[in-house]
Amino acid sequence: MTDTPATAATFPPPLDQYPVHAGASMVDVLAARLDVFPFNGVATTIFIAAVVHTLTAHRFTALSHHVQHESDRRRRAAGLETAPSVAGELLHFLGEVEVVFGLWAVALVAAMVMWFDWTTAREYLTVSVNFTEAMFVVVVMAIAATQPVVRLAERAVGKLAELGGSTPGAWWLSILITGPVLGSFITEPAAMTICALLLGRQFYARRPRTALKYATLGLLFVNVSIGGTLTHFAAPPVLMVARPFGWDLGFMAGTFGWKACLAIIGATLLYFAVFRTELTELATRSRATRDEQVTAAAEAGEIPGWVVAVHVVFLASTVALAHYPVFFIAGFLFFLGFVQATAPYQAPMDLRAPLLVGFFLAGLVTHGGLQGWWIAPVLGRLTDTPLFIGATLLTAFNDNALITYLATLVPNLDAPLRYAVVAGAVTGGGLTVIANAPNPAGQALLAKYFDGGVSPLKLAAAAALPTVVAAAAFLLLRF
Repeated sequence: MTDTPATAATFPPPLDQYPVHAGASMVDVLAARLDVFPFNGVATTIFIAAVVHTLTAHRFTALSHHVQHESDRRRRAAGLETAPSVAGELLHFLGEVEVVFGLWAVALVAAMVMWFDWTTAREYLTVSVNFTEAMFVVVVMAIAATQPVVRLAERAVGKLAELGGSTPGAWWLSILITGPVLGSFITEPAAMTICALLLGRQFYARRPRTALKYATLGLLFVNVSIGGTLTHFAAPPVLMVARPFGWDLGFMAGTFGWKACLAIIGATLLYFAVFRTELTELATRSRATRDEQVTAAAEAGEIPGWVVAVHVVFLASTVALAHYPVFFIAGFLFFLGFVQATAPYQAPMDLRAPLLVGFFLAGLVTHGGLQGWWIAPVLGRLTDTPLFIGATLLTAFNDNALITYLATLVPNLDAPLRYAVVAGAVTGGGLTVIANAPNPAGQALLAKYFDGGVSPLKLAAAAALPTVVAAAAFLLLRF
């Protein structure tokens, strides 16, 4: 073996340049790859630190509240006015899930510069890493969250909710079944944004119990992850493999889509049966949060149909041009101008959540581009059902689009294995915030309804049942 040249042109080294060790154990293969390119160990160590930080972020948030409370107590005892605590604000910043991977990306870039040089780090970020998805999510999330689009979606879903008397339970069922399927047509990030906003207004604002809050969030994440599989162009993990594998619209709908729909309906009805009593009781609770009052005030007037139509055109064109940031960013600038011109029919645009989610995804792909050295051989050694399970578990700690992309690099991957890795990747997309690109958008919009932030362990537990239902649909209906 020879050392891989530490130059920008070979950073990271292509997977096909690693030596092949036929019959070697996985430990030996990974050790050999570390010997060829030792920086792999540094990059993965930093990535693991980012994952651990993500899973413990809510503890930083809780600690920041404690520190701020103690600071306020001491200042009052000293006869001073309360003021933000620097330590508390810093801890709160470290508790923001959306900034975690970006923070650790700074550490990764610093490590690149120290290990190699600035040119290597610069070329990796500007050439090797593709930030198109992160930019697209910012734009599509911002457009989908505007008042005209949400009002249109709410009216459409409301027609279905009327079949159940427009109760909170009927809204809950309508949003969680129909919303995720829209992800196959308007993209998963847009579907997640609309579903999260509608759930916030029609469900979370009524203050359900903690168990139901988490069950709903876990169900939403899983349903959106699998709901994008009816087409070959809307879900990032499917998009990564559609062209290399030769999968078209008919193949996706016939191989994945109908199974996903069954799983979505089955898991949602199952949770509805478990929480039916509380969902019924929610009808007696008013939506009294400040956010809901602001929303109600913004909806006092009617929005002209032409304004709604223009919003839909901007949303559709953004989706159609999702792979061309020059066009969808330019379109977004025109959209912002239109929103300003039609201000009487608009609610104030809040770009904080879209920008934070984009920052999260940008950090995630920065780390993910250096994890192929160990993920690819792991995927390449598994067969059928073990590959499905492995992809499901790996997805919990890596964006599922990365898992499916790396599968395209595994040589001689036959049809059953291709099915297994994609089915597993979308099945595990609801287990953690980092498992599927739209999840951070959902969490950013709904975190305010969870005291102390969203607990990763409670989220994983809540997503476990719908994940099992999805796994059963994809594994037992393989024909």
